[in-house]
Amino acid sequence: MRVPDLETTPYVALAFAIFAASTSAILVRWSHAPSSVAAFYRVLFTTAMVAPIAFVWYREEFARLSSRDFGFAVLAGVALAVHFAAWFESLNHTSVAASVTLVQTQPIFVALGAALVLGERVSAETVAGIAIAIVGATAMSFGDAGQAPLSDATTYGNALALLGAVTVAGYVLAGRSIRQRVSLFPYVTVVYTACALTLGLLVGTQGHEFVAYPAREWLLFLGMAIGPGVFGHTVVNWVLKHLESVVVSVTWLGEPVGATILALFLLAEVPDAITVVGGLVVLAGIYVTTIERERRKGVETEGVDLEGEAEETSTER
Repeated sequence: MRVPDLETTPYVALAFAIFAASTSAILVRWSHAPSSVAAFYRVLFTTAMVAPIAFVWYREEFARLSSRDFGFAVLAGVALAVHFAAWFESLNHTSVAASVTLVQTQPIFVALGAALVLGERVSAETVAGIAIAIVGATAMSFGDAGQAPLSDATTYGNALALLGAVTVAGYVLAGRSIRQRVSLFPYVTVVYTACALTLGLLVGTQGHEFVAYPAREWLLFLGMAIGPGVFGHTVVNWVLKHLESVVVSVTWLGEPVGATILALFLLAEVPDAITVVGGLVVLAGIYVTTIERERRKGVETEGVDLEGEAEETSTER
């Protein structure tokens, strides 16, 4: 039986990665460890899984990694760590609705960065898809607003959530750029190592315990590394070589949808009508964005084909 080539199915890989990332909220909810500790071990264990592959099978490429790409990969790892730390901490100072809504504005920053830094064209249809998805994500966030009144939101907490959106956008943009030149495992090894070191420094400065946790917590840390880490973020970084950063960023808004579905079955949390409708709108926005991407790809391909036919005709003459 012929094994399908995953290179031809980046959308399938991206959908799988978003589903894997959706398990993060469930695992974090089950854990009783401080959020920064859970984030640290999630990234540390993920690094331990991917680093041996990078050093054994990609040793020569690892050695040839330019100082520029290495430096930006380190910055991407620091940005990912700041994203985790800022977003988790924002939940201690503002409502869940405000925090999730602000952190989910990241496609806006990715679109701006993709246009200004990477030169990726962002069409009006793509902007419409982003807007639709963010509206849906906002509706999902406000579905639980009754649990945390918006009047309790503070400027500090909101600023942290916005910082989380900006830093995860930087992480996505760096991945899109560097992954065009660097293989997956050398890249993620550098990123995850930098992220783990940054989070470890944060845990130390916060005074949290590093090792005194029961076996149940260690299993949850390992689950976070395998699911959201290896099959989530690592697969997303693979996809970034094949899909525009804007498409990946908007599709990432599907994570709350997946988390809501999992919470229904695993935590018995029944979503309200606003959350359900918001989830459907998010999926609609993702659909509009991806369909527009495929339409543009088809137009570009057709243009190349027509140009090739014209050259052949000219040659025949």
